[in-house]
This record gives sequence, structure tokens and C-alpha cells, in this order.
Amino acid sequence: MPSFRRLAFLLALTCAAMTAAFAQSSSSSTPDPSQSGDLASPAQSSNAESQGQLTVQARIRQRREQRRATAIHDAYDHRWEIYEGMGYLRFTPGPSLQRLTWYSWDTGLTRYSSERLGYTLDARGYFGHAYCGTPGVTTYCNSDFTRPEISMYNVLFGPIYRFYLQPKYSLSGRVMGGLAYGNFSGDTNGYTPAEVGLYPDGSTYAASASIIGEYNLAPSVAFKLAPEYFITGFGSTVQASRGFTAGVVVRFGKQ
Repeated sequence: MPSFRRLAFLLALTCAAMTAAFAQSSSSSTPDPSQSGDLASPAQSSNAESQGQLTVQARIRQRREQRRATAIHDAYDHRWEIYEGMGYLRFTPGPSLQRLTWYSWDTGLTRYSSERLGYTLDARGYFGHAYCGTPGVTTYCNSDFTRPEISMYNVLFGPIYRFYLQPKYSLSGRVMGGLAYGNFSGDTNGYTPAEVGLYPDGSTYAASASIIGEYNLAPSVAFKLAPEYFITGFGSTVQASRGFTAGVVVRFGKQ
């Protein structure tokens, strides 16, 4: 009986020792969450910061694009545009005469069907003095008649297309066709235009091609400058003239 008690006591001690050893080995093999978190935190923090910076930059770019698109829409989403200004043209007033400088008033109305495409009705009048010749070189002039004043009036119509848009400025192309009326005899002192080398009075065709730059002073107000190639057909010939128009543009009426 005593031997049985000693055997039972030994078995109990052995079981207790085995249980303690197993628990210790399990705790040592399981990683410490706090320690593993400390090791992974620098990399995780770096990735989080990089993603945060990318997100902020993307938001800044998106807001810039939104502001740019809004500014473009505010400036060019108008149905109507009127302009007033002046013009300059180098024109040949007769078959054998030198070019003169014409200055003009210029006004027009444009109806836009979108932010880019529109149609312009343009009216202008040109005024200048023709150099009808140099005494002793040509027979068109005498000593008291050298610079008659002449004029031309035009009505033109055609499409305009904005091919480059920015919040502060734009570039457009425009072509127009119409009629031109030339008054070459109003200041010839009784001479006919042919006698002083000028084209005869009358109407003919006119055509214009220009590149227009507009600088926005406000969403509805701009300054424009338009280099121009201008063609007329006085005297059954072709006059190819170069010049420009400039003026103030006012926009109104949202699309």
C-alpha cells in the first residue's frame, strides 16, 4: 500500500512537470505581437506616408484642372460676341500705282453654337490717300493733284473656330467672304479714276482669312488682335492685301 502511494505521487509530479514544460515551449514559440508590430511599423509608416503624399498631389492636380475648366467655361460659354475696333491694310489702288496705307473702323457680331465654333457678320470701312504718281515719272498727276482720298466699304460673313483655349487667352481661325464697294472718284477733282490710274468705282467680291488672338481682361471682356490676308477684285484683277484688325470684344448670353 505505501508503495502504491509513492507510485501515484511520482506520477502526479511527472504529469505536473510535463504540463509546465509544454506550456513554456508554447509561449516561447509564439511571436510577441508587440515586438512584431515594432519591427513592421517603420515600413508600414513609410508606405502610408507615400500614399498620403500621392493622394494630396492628385487632389491638388484635380482641383487645378477643375479651376482651369471652370475658368475656360466661364470665358467661352457665351452665345454672342460683339466687337469694335480699327484696322490697317496695305492696298494697291490701281494697276500701276504703289501700295497705300488704309485705316479702318471695324465692327462685328458673332453667334457661337458651342465654346469653339461660331459665325461672324463683319462690317468695316477703309480710308486713305492714293499716291497717284511722281511728277516727271508718270502722267497720272499734275502739280496740284497728287494724293486723292479714296475709301472702301465691306460686308463679310463666315465661320470662326477656336482651336486653342486657355483661361486668359485663346487662338482662333476665321475665314469670311462678301462684298466690297470702292469709292475711288470722290476726291479726283473732276478726273475719272482711270485718268489718275485708280480702279473704277463699283462693287466686287471680298474675302478674308485671319488668325485671331484674344486676351481676356475679364470672362466677358477681351482684347483681340487679328493678322489678316484680304482679297478683293477691283478692275477685274486681284488685289492681295495684308493687314490686321484690333479691338475690344464683349461677350454675353450663356449657352
